[in-house]
Amino acid sequence: MSPAKRVIIIGADAAGMSAAHQALRTAKRTGRELAITVLDKGTHTSYSACGIPYLMAGDVDSADDLVARTADAHREAGIDLRMSTEVVSADLVAQTVTTGEGEVVEWDELVVATGAPAVLPDWALRPDGTTYDGVGAVKTLDDGAEWIERFAGAPEGAHVVVVGAGYVGVEVAEAALRKGFGVTVLTRTRGMAMLEDEMSDRVNVGLADAGIELLLGAEVTGLELDGDRVTGVRWDGGTREADLVVVAIGVRPATAFLEGTGIELTEGGALRPDPHGRVADHVWAAGDCCEVRRRLDDAWVFRPLGTHANKHGRALGDSLAGGTLSFDGMTDTSITRFSYGDVHLEIARTGLSRKDAEAAGHDPVALVTEGSTASGYMPEAEPIALWVMADRTTRRLLGVQVVGGRGAGKRIDAAAAVLWAGGTVDDLAWMDLAYAPPFSTAWEILQVAARRVAERL
Repeated sequence: MSPAKRVIIIGADAAGMSAAHQALRTAKRTGRELAITVLDKGTHTSYSACGIPYLMAGDVDSADDLVARTADAHREAGIDLRMSTEVVSADLVAQTVTTGEGEVVEWDELVVATGAPAVLPDWALRPDGTTYDGVGAVKTLDDGAEWIERFAGAPEGAHVVVVGAGYVGVEVAEAALRKGFGVTVLTRTRGMAMLEDEMSDRVNVGLADAGIELLLGAEVTGLELDGDRVTGVRWDGGTREADLVVVAIGVRPATAFLEGTGIELTEGGALRPDPHGRVADHVWAAGDCCEVRRRLDDAWVFRPLGTHANKHGRALGDSLAGGTLSFDGMTDTSITRFSYGDVHLEIARTGLSRKDAEAAGHDPVALVTEGSTASGYMPEAEPIALWVMADRTTRRLLGVQVVGGRGAGKRIDAAAAVLWAGGTVDDLAWMDLAYAPPFSTAWEILQVAARRVAERL
């Protein structure tokens, strides 16, 4: 009997552990022998980073609730999981990786699922590379624990400055408001810049109505400090006092250990695996360290989301063990919410932006339609605005964005399904969607929006 194939997976979160478990399941079916070892520099495995802002807000009782599967559960499944073990280099010829402790580990198949840590700019860091007191990102469970302590120890009337107004920035701003802090959001562009201007403007109005000081087009240049503790934030237009500063300006792929191996990285440091997860002979990758292919324009984009990580990890694990599963791209679908006091916004998008569509050679036509999430006589009815875009010539649906009250956001899934199938704006306008007064109007507002665009083509 031949020896088990040695599989080394670097990274023990969504992509890595999805790959590990699927590989074991498929290997059992295909009759292959795999010895899977997972190395991770962190202290937690298989957790929901997306849930951390809600942990900070108090919606989630414990960080343990965000853990989908513990380290012990992975080991019980037959995986050799080694936490607090950082891989610092890889040799593709010798087929080895080297850890920070100098251990050399051999492999027959290597899976890179290292994720993407938060970007921390120089102004947030001491000379030794650690953040100043009261300053940090929101990415790991350890980050979440630190923010809970900071929130608990903050003085009465404390002010939180959030740098960045994307998904995490908006979610953390909500958490800080709900904990009773004053909140300023600083962004060098605009709030929720992944939306079209006419849609992001609606988000900006909602944030301001909730009591957030929103500073757009503000480039942070440094911190005000009392020793090592932050007291304020400087930007190119002024200074704002701050007791706590949340840095939410994005993430960067953790792939530095691959430099010099011959593995091709994008300018931003990401990998581009094929639909089965391969990046080279016997080398695989999935998750936030990778770009993903957008089906609508065949463009590679960096979208570090757990949905992609889990799907690509599963396809990779299956393929590695002799299966045929593939991850065939995405339609750029995402969603979040902001809820405080009388303000409740659900924010969602799928498909291309106008700029993306024009770059792909389309002649886009787009309209914003306003309506209600339910029949107007029902207490559930909330305002909703939808931006729908289609190609003038082919009538192909290109993109949909939603900003509205309770019940608005998940409408994006119907649009994403049409985009996935390559459908037209007419398909969206006429498909069979559910109706009852508590859930929609008789003409579903999403379909009204699609119909209005169709009439202009």
